[in-house]
Amino acid sequence: MDQLPPMSREEFIAAMRRKCEDILGQVADAINQAPTGSVIAGSEEKVRDLFGDLRQQAFEMGLQMRLDAAEAAFSPSARSEDGPEAPQ
Repeated sequence: MDQLPPMSREEFIAAMRRKCEDILGQVADAINQAPTGSVIAGSEEKVRDLFGDLRQQAFEMGLQMRLDAAEAAFSPSARSEDGPEAPQ
């Protein structure tokens, strides 16, 4: 199997930035909403789940960006530069 081309590190960071900020806001909310005296017990599970979701989204985004880079590198011969497919 051919190697997938790398994704743009900068584009990945830009694409994930909003998701990261959203998750971090939810983490702050979970910590703030936990009862005094049991902040860790009252927020730990929610925080773990939020970061698990972020991890999954980051992997999915990175894989999709690598696949998109591979697709962009592929130049199908059936298409002209004007757009419509050439007859086969």
